[in-house]
Amino acid sequence: MSEIDSIEQLADEIVCAVRKTFLDLFKNDERYYYCTLCTTGEGHAPSVSAWSWEALERQAAKQTNSNISERASLIKWSYADSPFYCYGEENFSNVQQCFNKRPYIYTLEGEAWQQELALRLAAMELAMKKLDEEGLFALNQTRDSVCIIVEVMPPEEINTEIALRLNHQSSTALQQLLLEAAE
Repeated sequence: MSEIDSIEQLADEIVCAVRKTFLDLFKNDERYYYCTLCTTGEGHAPSVSAWSWEALERQAAKQTNSNISERASLIKWSYADSPFYCYGEENFSNVQQCFNKRPYIYTLEGEAWQQELALRLAAMELAMKKLDEEGLFALNQTRDSVCIIVEVMPPEEINTEIALRLNHQSSTALQQLLLEAAE
């Protein structure tokens, strides 16, 4: 098997998986404010997560021992608390194969590790940018009302930098993210 060298090639595989996943997710006609592609600090193949206003309300209402608005504010930007975390995982088998063809990140040290992680994040960011340019994230809501992001978990400063690059500075959703959850 040949190693996937190009950020562009890797991004194209990610685009296919993410497009299919969000097109399926958006069939529910809910209004989304957060769409993310998340990975670990080890640069594993990404997973999708998202929040819609409707899902946030449903999830917060399930918590009987707390104030709904308090609970909503705690989970609002949490990829892991979303009912859509790992949504469409079955669409990512080709992406997983491409990531597996990359250098095995655990064998890398120092600068080599950082370079490999940076390449993987760049491919994910490019994929989200391409999908944004296609208009994918404006299907159920206005584009400025949804924050798209590529995230490393646990949270790292790079998450905010990527969010700033992927969203318009005047975006309502971006401003909310920066105020409420940015690293």
